[in-house]
Amino acid sequence: MQDISQPYAGDKLVRILAFTLIITVMSATMFNIVLPEIRNDFHLTFSQVSWVTSAYLLIYAVGTVIYGKLADTWKLKNLLTFGLTLFALGSLIGFFSHQFGTVLIGRIVQAIGAAVVPATSTLIPIRYYPPEKRGKALGIAMTGMAIGSALGPVVSAVLVSLLDWRWLFCIPVLTLAAIPFYRKYLDDAIPTSAKMDWLGGCLIAATVALLLLSITNQSMLLALGFALSFGLFQIRIRTAAEPFIRAELFRSKRFSLCLAIAFLMTGTGYSLQFVSPHLLANVHHLAPGLIGFIMVPAAIVTAFLGKKGGSLADQKGNSYLFYVASALLLACFVLLSSFAGTSPVSIAVFLILGNVGVSFMMIALSNAISQTLPKEHAGVGMGLMSMLNFIAGALSATLYSKAIDSGSDQSWNLFEHHPEGYVYSNIYLLLAILILFLACVYYVQFNRVKPKKRVLGKGGGAS
Repeated sequence: MQDISQPYAGDKLVRILAFTLIITVMSATMFNIVLPEIRNDFHLTFSQVSWVTSAYLLIYAVGTVIYGKLADTWKLKNLLTFGLTLFALGSLIGFFSHQFGTVLIGRIVQAIGAAVVPATSTLIPIRYYPPEKRGKALGIAMTGMAIGSALGPVVSAVLVSLLDWRWLFCIPVLTLAAIPFYRKYLDDAIPTSAKMDWLGGCLIAATVALLLLSITNQSMLLALGFALSFGLFQIRIRTAAEPFIRAELFRSKRFSLCLAIAFLMTGTGYSLQFVSPHLLANVHHLAPGLIGFIMVPAAIVTAFLGKKGGSLADQKGNSYLFYVASALLLACFVLLSSFAGTSPVSIAVFLILGNVGVSFMMIALSNAISQTLPKEHAGVGMGLMSMLNFIAGALSATLYSKAIDSGSDQSWNLFEHHPEGYVYSNIYLLLAILILFLACVYYVQFNRVKPKKRVLGKGGGAS
């Protein structure tokens, strides 16, 4: 009976998941627009008010791998109930806040709850869909993320123009409506009865937090703290009877390599969200509202094509979708590098190619990584991927900022003739080369293996 109802439950769950992702992604990005207003209301410095987003993203990153591990030992329905309830509670705290400390507490509680969503967004397709149909489910989830990215700035701008910025805290309360559906359609099965390694979890949380803080603050002291914490975590996973992450997980060449490629691809794709607004502001001198308008079409097209990308992975394999995504990203970066100083409308078109490419890439790599993991480690494995994506974003933002601040007096691309756009052209050209390199690595490592040697569940699902 379970086998018959599983596809039906999966279809219901993935749609509910897409709705939940829309709200959580919106919540992560909406406050960026209102930081100046919060700063003025509470008479803060820029560094102080930035903690509204920094604290959220820091806890969000750490929470994804913690929830991922818990999903291997606890009922998924209970984790989602707990997380979404905390998400709504943090929203209420923020809405009724009259001091900045309370606003910050609200965002922290929100993040602790919301982190359950990226941790489970890949687990539901893994548990409720066979490998040959998993891509479509991941595509629907990616569609939810793309819609959330598109709606976040728009909803924030509209609400703030009509009401106080505190009303942004009310939107996450909508996720409470999803809890009854999760409890109805998620089964009661517990993947494994293994105990939770809380010491290992604390060590990885400290490691990630210190790494992100050392990157964003460029602090050597925090970097030393990261190195110490990482060393202790390495000792823990090798000596504990039931470690937070088993060391042998990384002995799978395909898992480790796909994880590394996903990390670099995420950092590369983050340029579209970080470098492009700087290009539009500093070279084309557009106001923030117009910059958002230029970037929205890419998010909308990505939302429409997300399901198509998942279907391509199911029908033609992960490798096919990976190369399609690589081609789109390569075209996007070459065009941006060649015409960085041209019309903003052209840049809007180029960004469509890049955003669709990033979405397709994440579907392909998420699907590939999920197929290299044994069922009992799927939660922590996918949580690890989500966590590394956040680290990639933080690290790449720092590198891009340094490159933009340094500037450039020459263009490495012969087609770019606008001196103020040289540095952006050079960044995009380097990213195009990186995409080409990663595509070659993927081909050498995965596509030169004969299909008959690929055994599902032992690293053979990468393509």
